[in-house]
Amino acid sequence: MKKIFKIRFILLFLALSMQFSCNNFLELIPPGGLVREEFWKTKEDVEAVLMGAYQSFASMDGSLFTYGEARGDMVKADYNLGSGERNLMESNIYPDNWLCNWNNFYKVINYCNDVIKNAPIVQKKDNTFTEFHLKGLMSEAIWLRSLNYFYLVRLFNDVPLVLEPSESDDVDFYLPNTKGEAVLEAILKDLNEYRPFATDGYKSLEEVKGRATKAAFDALLADISLWNFDYNKTIEYCNRILGNKEFVMMPGTRWFELYYPGNSLESIYELQFEDKYNQKNATYGITNRYSNNYDPSTRAVELFARQYAVEITRGEDASITKLSEDDYLIWKFVGRAPDGKTERTGSDQSSCNWIVYRLAEIHLMKAEALSQLNRYGEALTIINFIRERANVVPIVVGNSAIAFEDAVMEERALELAFEGKRWFDLLRMGRRNNYSRKDKLVETIIKNVPSTQKRILSAKLSNPLGWYLPIYKGEIERNKNLVQNPYYKF
Repeated sequence: MKKIFKIRFILLFLALSMQFSCNNFLELIPPGGLVREEFWKTKEDVEAVLMGAYQSFASMDGSLFTYGEARGDMVKADYNLGSGERNLMESNIYPDNWLCNWNNFYKVINYCNDVIKNAPIVQKKDNTFTEFHLKGLMSEAIWLRSLNYFYLVRLFNDVPLVLEPSESDDVDFYLPNTKGEAVLEAILKDLNEYRPFATDGYKSLEEVKGRATKAAFDALLADISLWNFDYNKTIEYCNRILGNKEFVMMPGTRWFELYYPGNSLESIYELQFEDKYNQKNATYGITNRYSNNYDPSTRAVELFARQYAVEITRGEDASITKLSEDDYLIWKFVGRAPDGKTERTGSDQSSCNWIVYRLAEIHLMKAEALSQLNRYGEALTIINFIRERANVVPIVVGNSAIAFEDAVMEERALELAFEGKRWFDLLRMGRRNNYSRKDKLVETIIKNVPSTQKRILSAKLSNPLGWYLPIYKGEIERNKNLVQNPYYKF
């Protein structure tokens, strides 16, 4: 899909280049008149907009890293990290922080809404546009829109549910917040309705791994169900993927192939990058040895460094590498081999894909769900299966939901380090059973900050509303129907 992205996105840019010139998603009005009327005529036009949606989402990989890792306990700030990211990391968050601007998520959503609305209209004009092809493209748009809403709910909780493209002045630009639970209910309904139309029959490996397939639908459905604490549904969706022989766990000796060259047998969905086509990721720029942005935290070093840990497959020279005494680097996005030395060079530098879902995470989702249903033996078998692949000894866990929750969180930290999962994992743990483990979340996070900040950060995190971001100041000023997160009302 890397070449396809480039070719189709050029077409899209020429036709809709003015659509996203503004700074706010509510103002995303594509040019009217002749341009729009001439554009929506063929299936290729629909594909172009869909490719634009994928490309727009891929451009957010650096933000996905920050949203998923900065507030967790696996990374720490270096001296060159921006003030917005640093303030997020320290929970010193105000509505003028650029990371609170949800515009880029809604840009992708608007692309998807354009496809969902206009594709059926185009089919009536293009007699080569089959019903099968139409449903397939619409299912991709539904999936990508749903994924963006899932991020928004986990980041902001209550957000506007926009289901129409902002293509004319008739659109209601000033929608109020919709409760996060209602947003998730809506996207679950969409995902289940459109999953049958998703295809696995793409032409290239990049498309199979970089576009929505049935397995990508199931992974997202499982993830949302786990967030909703619907454990039986989580297991059901995980089993669909685990029963698919197209997905295979990479052997431990080839674990690093998940990141270089990427698109492995284990991968379900990952954002595609190819530097030589000017499709560069952001993760190289924020994790390479000269960026001085994000470094592995003390916690991460204790998990992976040879002097502390027994991790071989996922440890030092794979997940992290040692530069000098007490100076470590995140290695997954900059390394070419699991040797801690061979770095990506030339056009490979910014070509590391961003993995959204892979098979190991599906196993761990299932283990978490099983353990919360008191099916401890089955959960332990899965955890030790993941550990066996990583060439580490099996563990024994006491038969309690809390003990297994800790074991799964630990294994996810080891297996999915720096992949944008950690903050959402901690948030899910903190929310479970009516916030019964809120103190555990606070305890985990404050371990990662200087002693002078521990008491302040602990107080901030004691209110679950503070776990979510505020709505960006500019959005509140433009849309009077929005209600600010009460935690941030000053």
